[in-house]
Amino acid sequence: MDRAASGAAFPSAADWERLRGRLAGPLFRPGEPGYATARRAFFTMFDDRRPAAVVGAARVEDVQAAVGFAARHGLPVAARAGGHSYPGYSTVDGGIVVDLGRFSGIKVRPDGRVVLGAGTRLGPVAATLAAAGRVLPAGLCGAVGIAGLTLGGGIGVVDRMYGLTCDHLEAARVVTADSRVRTVSATAEPDLFWALRGGGGGNFGIVTGFTFRTVPAADLATYTLEFPAAARAALFGAWQDWLPGMPDELWSGIEFAPGRTALAGTFLGPETRLNGLLDELVRRTGARPSARRTRVLDHLSAVRSFDVRDSRPALREAYTGTSRMLTRAAADPAAVTEVVTREPGVTTLIDSAGGAIARVGARETAFPHRSALASFQFLHDAAPADGGEAGARRALAAVRDGLGPEFGTTGYVNYLDPDMPDWAQAYYGVNLPRLRAIARKYDPEGIFTFPQGLAAPRSTVHIGET
Repeated sequence: MDRAASGAAFPSAADWERLRGRLAGPLFRPGEPGYATARRAFFTMFDDRRPAAVVGAARVEDVQAAVGFAARHGLPVAARAGGHSYPGYSTVDGGIVVDLGRFSGIKVRPDGRVVLGAGTRLGPVAATLAAAGRVLPAGLCGAVGIAGLTLGGGIGVVDRMYGLTCDHLEAARVVTADSRVRTVSATAEPDLFWALRGGGGGNFGIVTGFTFRTVPAADLATYTLEFPAAARAALFGAWQDWLPGMPDELWSGIEFAPGRTALAGTFLGPETRLNGLLDELVRRTGARPSARRTRVLDHLSAVRSFDVRDSRPALREAYTGTSRMLTRAAADPAAVTEVVTREPGVTTLIDSAGGAIARVGARETAFPHRSALASFQFLHDAAPADGGEAGARRALAAVRDGLGPEFGTTGYVNYLDPDMPDWAQAYYGVNLPRLRAIARKYDPEGIFTFPQGLAAPRSTVHIGET
């Protein structure tokens, strides 16, 4: 933050106590019991960051009080729900973290809609909805928060059939920079509602609750095909040509990892039909899988079968990532696979798009990549033994920037990368001008500023900060 202009005083001890007195939830300050735990998010790389305070918000009024306090004192403020921000943007040095973990309510209505607190994780959401015979199309990792997933778009295992998570959002409750609570929908402040469906977390306010449409639960046929590493180019080339002709009911992903080359996915239909579709892919590939497994599971069990962290929800880790979107079929599949596998520590996860995702226009929601063929996520361990975060980012950049014109200047905002070239265009594409205008409208003073945020930065100098 540029501290060259306003002269706002850093809060005194009395100021912090007045804030504490307004909160129903706890306030954690440096040196106080609970602070060391409260300041930490999912990724261990950011454990050295020291917020001036963590507000354990227990009600909407707590969020309002925290936002108002930050605005008056010129402090950066960040919301934390799942805490899975790759650059650690939900842990802000010297500012206020608004922890939404206590907003974890799940209420399934008789009409199938579900009302979720912004701190709810995908695992409990999926389990509660499964008990009611419903599904919210969402991601695979049960520890991820519903807020970040939705605000960035929301890729999942049935999205070719039902669309992105944000496509099911009907209303959201959000505290904006003026500390007002707004309930937004297609008819109430529709510009802000539009922005919250793919415009990225942290840009327009702090969302405290969501209302979603859901769909009836159905069994899924799941599959995994493993291939030798020598077949990677053939597999990717065949897959990108096979995918557009597949029914919406089929979702698929490719994993290129050290020691592993696999295709896996789900099918909303009979296992016999799935096997016929897979036979066609194998024929196109020209390589025999080293292993092939299919089975039919209920939706919840199917999702859990893909979540390698499902049994370890409290685990904290050190890894980071970046992304590109495949905008059209690659002319040279071998060149793509050479790039994405050239760095030995990088894992590449390719998720199919198309279907219902592509039937929504690029400007109908803030998520711009509607016509993409697939998303590519690149991951690398960031523990000290693996070169740390800096080493991981160097390896990821070599992959990200080595890809051809089929990927363009693109990226998925839920896989934020602080080194992404032309990041605003990459994440928001044709929707960038409108999103910036909405950010200016709802946050004219830049209360919700962060390094890859859409709000204009504040100019603030603190007097008496210690």
